[in-house]
Amino acid sequence: MLRWTPCHRQGARAGCQETLLQGPPLPPHFEMKESAEQNLQAKNLPLDVAVECLALRDSRRDVDVVRDCVEDELHKELEVIEATRKALQQKISQAFEKLCLLQEVRQQLNSDHHGKMEALDIDRGCLSLNIKSPNISLKINPTRVPNGSSTLQQWDDFSQFNKNRAEAEMKEAIELREAIALTIAETNNELEAQRVATEFAFRKQLREMEKVYSELKWQEKNTLEEIAELQQDIRQLEEDLRRKFLNLKLCHTRLESRTYRPNVELCRDQAQYGLTDEVHQLEATIAALKQKLAQAQDALDALYKHLARLQADITCKANSMLLDTKCMDTRRKLTVPAEKFVPAVDTFTRTTNRTLSPLKSCQLELA
Repeated sequence: MLRWTPCHRQGARAGCQETLLQGPPLPPHFEMKESAEQNLQAKNLPLDVAVECLALRDSRRDVDVVRDCVEDELHKELEVIEATRKALQQKISQAFEKLCLLQEVRQQLNSDHHGKMEALDIDRGCLSLNIKSPNISLKINPTRVPNGSSTLQQWDDFSQFNKNRAEAEMKEAIELREAIALTIAETNNELEAQRVATEFAFRKQLREMEKVYSELKWQEKNTLEEIAELQQDIRQLEEDLRRKFLNLKLCHTRLESRTYRPNVELCRDQAQYGLTDEVHQLEATIAALKQKLAQAQDALDALYKHLARLQADITCKANSMLLDTKCMDTRRKLTVPAEKFVPAVDTFTRTTNRTLSPLKSCQLELA
């Protein structure tokens, strides 16, 4: 009876416990948790890059300090990074809790397994005894029920509970591993999609800025030409005005000299009328020239003001393009390995480490 009842059950349960102990090991769960932690740590780089880009763009000037599409995408990128970090941190916390539960289950299984193996050894020893065994003897009240004894049903329920709990925890752990892997993939895809969108906005903004910059430079060139032409016109007006004043002086002198004619010779003859008409004509011409000169001076002042606004705007655009170019260079850290990353723009000297177009060279000069 002893052969087929307790020993058989204990052997079966011990074998079941051994099977559970040899089930899915803990290292894969540790590896997945570490993978999530590494991915969380890796999110520090895009976060630093996005913050640095926003800080760089805070150096824009005047009218260029606007909430444009690039600014929107950078803020979206920050939101995506924070969301991915939150999701990964949540999975890491869940993985830590699950590892604690798995350790607890493993310890419980080890304890149960150890107890069953110890009981199995005792039953095997009992099974090996016979009437000729030297160590058999009468015992005091051997039929007593020891304190803490359990029924067969309780023993079976306890073993089944440990088995079911272990299997459930393993199943949940596997599902959590799959969920962590999915979260890592999804967060990486979301972050990559946002990176592409942000850099597209940067390239679009740079193209628009370069177009506006070229237009402003063209307007500056035309304005300088207009200023040169107007200055030439003003010099010509001043020369004409100077000559008219000389002619007026001549007429005044002639008229004044003719007032000294004696007696009846002091008459209003044709020459007198001609000189008088000439004086009136010269005075009218001089007044008209002065008006034209004043208008020309006003126009020149307006052109100079317009030129100053253009040059200030050009300086702003050049500064903004330089900042966005530095942002794009900084964002290369996201795609270029750290050991191979070489800044395209020298942070200290504000010079470039690559050959620039004349337009970009002008930007650096203005900056």
